[in-house]
Amino acid sequence: MKVLFVLTSHDKLGDTGNKTGFWIEEFANPYYSLLDKGVDITVATPEGGKAPIDPTSDSEDNQTEDTKRFKNDEAAQKVINNTHKLSEVKEEDFDGVFYPGGHGPLWDLSKDEKSIKLIESFNEAGKPIAFVCHAPAALKNVKAKDGNALVKGKKVTGFTNSEEEAVQLTDVVPFLVEDMLKENGGIYSKEADWNEYAVTDGNLITGQNPQSSGAVASRLYDMLK
Repeated sequence: MKVLFVLTSHDKLGDTGNKTGFWIEEFANPYYSLLDKGVDITVATPEGGKAPIDPTSDSEDNQTEDTKRFKNDEAAQKVINNTHKLSEVKEEDFDGVFYPGGHGPLWDLSKDEKSIKLIESFNEAGKPIAFVCHAPAALKNVKAKDGNALVKGKKVTGFTNSEEEAVQLTDVVPFLVEDMLKENGGIYSKEADWNEYAVTDGNLITGQNPQSSGAVASRLYDMLK
């Protein structure tokens, strides 16, 4: 089984002067849960090279067993520091795709043409497409075969407006994930803030927040099987 992970290349948190990127836990948990089951993982970003880590996700409060493992794993560090360019990867080489979150995707993956075409290609091939937390932002401009938004009429979840408010970034982000999914016709649902919650509709898997990354990875693996 081969799975493509797509991470953001964007590292600026709006005009705040602060850094952003991908959320370590949302990469590490799915990465190790799939890797330990023998899944072959390739990691790509829009620009290739080193994927930026959101410094907040690296704070003491946000450490988990998986993030600690990542910090001590030279092979995984090498993967993150040398990602493939999205332009170099093809849907036909993989069985599924997974998008970890962090605020970065709101800026780049939401409008990256190569990412959009890649997701459309995976979807048309009926392969699993999985997103967690802010990563459903990458679905903003993705279309289904009928020309409608891919999420239209589909059950979805993603980082909630109230969770964005809790981290005080409502006025910083270019758009809110929950609002965008609803505006695109998604059948959006959620759990209480910071509770694990994942939704599957056909080959589309979405998770609400960092706490949901394991559930999304588990559903992705079951679908791949």
